[in-house]
Amino acid sequence: MKKMITLLLVLFFATTVAQSQDMSLEQLLAEVKRAATESSEENKRREAEFKAKRDQQSRLLTEARNQLAALERRSEELKTAFDENEKTLAELETILEERSGNLGEMQGTVKILAGDLRSAIEESMTSAELDAQPGVDRVAFLTQLASQAKLPNIKELRELWYEFQREITEEGKISKFSANIRDERGEIEQNVQVTRVGTFNAFDSNGNFLVWKSAADAGTSSGQGELQRLQKQPASEYYNMAKAFVQTPAGQLGDVPMDYTRGTILQLVVQTPSWQEKVKQGEEVGYTILILGGIGLVIGIIKFFMLLGSGSKIRSQLKKKTPNRNNALGRIMSVYAENPDTDIETMELKLDEAILRETGPLESGLSIIKVFYVIAPLMGLLGTVVGMIQTFQMITLMGTGDPKSMAGGISMALVTTVLGLVVAIPLTVLHSILQSMARKQTQILEEQSAGIVANMAEK
Repeated sequence: MKKMITLLLVLFFATTVAQSQDMSLEQLLAEVKRAATESSEENKRREAEFKAKRDQQSRLLTEARNQLAALERRSEELKTAFDENEKTLAELETILEERSGNLGEMQGTVKILAGDLRSAIEESMTSAELDAQPGVDRVAFLTQLASQAKLPNIKELRELWYEFQREITEEGKISKFSANIRDERGEIEQNVQVTRVGTFNAFDSNGNFLVWKSAADAGTSSGQGELQRLQKQPASEYYNMAKAFVQTPAGQLGDVPMDYTRGTILQLVVQTPSWQEKVKQGEEVGYTILILGGIGLVIGIIKFFMLLGSGSKIRSQLKKKTPNRNNALGRIMSVYAENPDTDIETMELKLDEAILRETGPLESGLSIIKVFYVIAPLMGLLGTVVGMIQTFQMITLMGTGDPKSMAGGISMALVTTVLGLVVAIPLTVLHSILQSMARKQTQILEEQSAGIVANMAEK
């Protein structure tokens, strides 16, 4: 079919060319014959090329089938070997379990001990010294040992034993080393000389108490624990003892304050409020009580010295017969000296008037102190009521689940009660003393006045 189409195309082309160029029939015949010959040769060439490619494709197909068959045989062999290995592995695991015996229990014990030791080391003050040394990472080793699934080898067991022994040894040592610590402001101090007393206490070169914070408690970016200086140091008694101990030369004995709770008591020292902080908890009512107490105390002290001076002058006047107007008794005696011829009734009235005039200054200010020591506990009671109201308001808003939310109101109630009593008790005692002094001096004046009247009656 293709040959006929080609021949027709050639004839059409030849006819067209003959018509365009006015060829002769002989020339056209020759041209058709030449075109037919070329077409036949081209077809033969293409046929030969197709047969060659067909043979090549057949050979490649045969090779692919042979390769597939070889791979299938290899797959069967590998599958058979895998099944045999599975059986062998199961048999070996059974043998391993039988021969391991107590080694499985030993592995569990080692994992528990490693985990416990890791927790103890993380909370131990020895980490501040030992883990800072280059090449030492006890926590990483114990973490790996506590989490691994395989049995520990002899080297790992010996290292675990060594870490136990080293921690026990360090607990009984007093060591000095350099470390970075965090001060009260939250800043890092480099290369501070630290004295460590076992795992109980640590002090810097000035005797300030230090506490160890693990990585979880410290929240450091490095993931390691750190030594921190207490925000508030203990009483000066213990601070001075620690400072003297730090400066004690090596080889000599010294007293040292010991926190057997390993920092728990020292942490409570920071949380314990000072007296200034306690006063602040009383808020406005507490400050008012203290102001009243301060005013009453000032008035009482001034009045005490005034009565002390007037009493001294009165006692001095008792030793003299000549009246001196710089004291109350002298002024009363002057009334008699200035009116020697007055009758008894008139003199008695004038002396009573003089006594009343002198009694007023002696007792002045005592009523104010009395008012203050009466008001102080009432103000404390007021603060108690206000604090309880705040407490119940917080309970209404937040419930009883958070005790800290109620602590403010309860603190105010208790602190104001204490402040009221603290102010009232001293003012009561002071008022009693001052009143006794004033009454004693008034009694002297009355006795001397009665004596003057008796002398006049005798005359």
